[in-house]
Amino acid sequence: MRRVPVLPPLPRRLALCGALALIASCGWGGTADGESGRLPAAPTGVTVTAGSATSVHVMWNAVSADPDSGVDVYEVYRDTTKVQEVPGSQHMVDVTRLRPSTGYAFTVRARDTEGRLGPRSQEVRATTPAAVAADRSAPTRPGKLRGRATGSRAVQLSWAAATDDRDVASYDIHQGSTKIHSVGGNQTAAVVTGLRPGARYSFTVRARDATGNVSPAGGPLRLTTLGTDDGRDTAPTDFEATTRRADGAYHLDLSWVPPRTAGVVTEYQVHLDGRPATSLVFGGSAPRDRATYGFYLGREAGVSHRVRIRAKLPDGTWGGLSAERTVTTGAAPQP
Repeated sequence: MRRVPVLPPLPRRLALCGALALIASCGWGGTADGESGRLPAAPTGVTVTAGSATSVHVMWNAVSADPDSGVDVYEVYRDTTKVQEVPGSQHMVDVTRLRPSTGYAFTVRARDTEGRLGPRSQEVRATTPAAVAADRSAPTRPGKLRGRATGSRAVQLSWAAATDDRDVASYDIHQGSTKIHSVGGNQTAAVVTGLRPGARYSFTVRARDATGNVSPAGGPLRLTTLGTDDGRDTAPTDFEATTRRADGAYHLDLSWVPPRTAGVVTEYQVHLDGRPATSLVFGGSAPRDRATYGFYLGREAGVSHRVRIRAKLPDGTWGGLSAERTVTTGAAPQP
């Protein structure tokens, strides 16, 4: 398996919101050369939860940006220091290497694929708990997980509290293998948003103490959001597949347009002859306009394959499958 590098688009202009930050038109409208566009909005819904004596969990809502650029990266600041950059498909991050019993302030800002930075979010604060020496005991498993869909894009979860030889600092909520939410150790309920209509999810909850010891998972709980989803809105489009011969073997070359989502899609799964064949993960500059990928098929000519692709969405679920293409090794490309 090999990954075809995809270069990010070159910046077309510099953001103007430096010394001009107080000018109302800075975030909107054209530039000096007449180019139109707008900066990403300030992230909203920012929350911060102490996850342990040395870490906090920061979350925020996806922001709107110019449709031609989109959000490439979120920058997370502790006071005035940038401490994390995460891909635009993520809306949360664990900030580590903090001091116990210390208060911190966090803000988040979005950067689009052209390098333009939006304004900072409102400041949120959290205080890490005191450190506990030589604590090697994890909390118990959270009790029975319950929940219900509260709409087409949200679910409400609740569970029985875990116990610890000292204190539970936080609860981590996972969708499949992806951590998607975190709440304080004094909470036993949460609302998870940003989901898809008519999609089936599997949730688990883990307890974490101040030292960072994590409990076994409580759950799973399977819920389906309200509404319908036939996969068409989340499937890659304009999907193309061709074979080529190189170094005495045949390779499959794929090309597609990523689905439009609240964030940047970085992971895909290729299906060959009806079964998952390989997965690929792009780095911090995942393509937004067109993606390409290629991998080894074999040395035999005249072998036909059916191929499709799907994306892993920001909510941790797989989107719809693309249109299916049929390729044959050694055959002339179809017009």
